[in-house]
Amino acid sequence: MKVGVVTFPGSLDDVDARRAVTIGGNEAVALWHGDDDLKGVDAVVLPGGFSYGDYLRCGAISRFAPVMTAVVEAAGKGLPVLGICNGFQILCESHLLPGALIRNDHRKFVCRDQRLRIERVDTPWTSAYAAGAEVTIVLKNGEGGFVADEATLDMLEGEGRVVARYLDDNPNGSLRDIAGISNERGNVVGLMPHPEHAVEDLTGPGTDGLGFFTSLAEKAFA
Repeated sequence: MKVGVVTFPGSLDDVDARRAVTIGGNEAVALWHGDDDLKGVDAVVLPGGFSYGDYLRCGAISRFAPVMTAVVEAAGKGLPVLGICNGFQILCESHLLPGALIRNDHRKFVCRDQRLRIERVDTPWTSAYAAGAEVTIVLKNGEGGFVADEATLDMLEGEGRVVARYLDDNPNGSLRDIAGISNERGNVVGLMPHPEHAVEDLTGPGTDGLGFFTSLAEKAFA
């Protein structure tokens, strides 16, 4: 599958994401924030970083990038979209996902290997995992606390839209230990930890993040 990885001014992990896409058995396609053409890709990754310097709120300016008009339209038609860290923030700002990401409750940037439980495995991004799988993936954020009102949180829980949940210590104050969520259809997933930094044994904590990128191929040939 052809997977587009968007580069915004301030993106830090776009190259890492493209490498992860390739290791996962797919073709990585570089997309530019100023273009409104998705180049015929089969899926899109919004990578981590500090898009537009994180001025205003994280992801608030990226929401208005020309490429996001195309991403929002395509996501509405079922295109798989994965937002990682800053990408998760962009998805919330674009109203593709509910809730918001705010400053960590301890007011400090956190960077560590984080244990997670994968809770939704029927998405194009998580089908390679078994339900309840416990994985270790890199986490690095300063504004990673997921918040929403109680009704929204209950809806996400009730509809099975919590994709991943923090285990052990909550690293940023996310409500109900939520590390990632999806839209109702499941094609749009936002994840605060960075699976692209856990795809090779040589670097990172292992290969537990690889499933986010191999899942696409499994869905395509299922």
